[in-house]
Amino acid sequence: MEREEAKQLMEKHLTNVNLQKHCLGVEAVMRALAVHFGENVELWGIAGLLHDIDYEETKDDPDRHSLVGGEMLAELGFPAVVVEAVKAHNDRHGLPRETLMAKALYATDPVTGLVVAGALIRPEKKLALLDVPFLLNRFHEKSFARGARRETIMACSELGLSLEEFLGIALEAMQGIAVELGL
Repeated sequence: MEREEAKQLMEKHLTNVNLQKHCLGVEAVMRALAVHFGENVELWGIAGLLHDIDYEETKDDPDRHSLVGGEMLAELGFPAVVVEAVKAHNDRHGLPRETLMAKALYATDPVTGLVVAGALIRPEKKLALLDVPFLLNRFHEKSFARGARRETIMACSELGLSLEEFLGIALEAMQGIAVELGL
């Protein structure tokens, strides 16, 4: 499936604009990580774009979230590596993250929320004005962006990345799509 077709699929299943923007952010970071690791940029991007495809259907039943999405993607013929990464990004299932893609998606999902929260607390509300030291300081504030699970973000170590490196990759990727994100 091409990127534009995947984007239309995401928009069909996710009508909430903020959730769509979240998926675009995850896509951007996954693409950047694919470049960093020499992986398939399109495939990693699509995994990020579609990782929450079932969210509106399963939001009231988090134990089904990502399993339903993974099955949807499997039925559409997506590669097993994408299906497994989507399923494993929700740690409620306890599924092992065996592939580099699965490890990346797991850590990337919450880091996008941290980056967006960093932009939103600034008067300008712009990603362009953020830097890694600012995000690192905010990362250690427990009251800041509570939904951005720190332990999950720290799983970037499973990728061989320090927190500082990971935040740098995520921030740069999201700054690259700031217009789409409205930030």
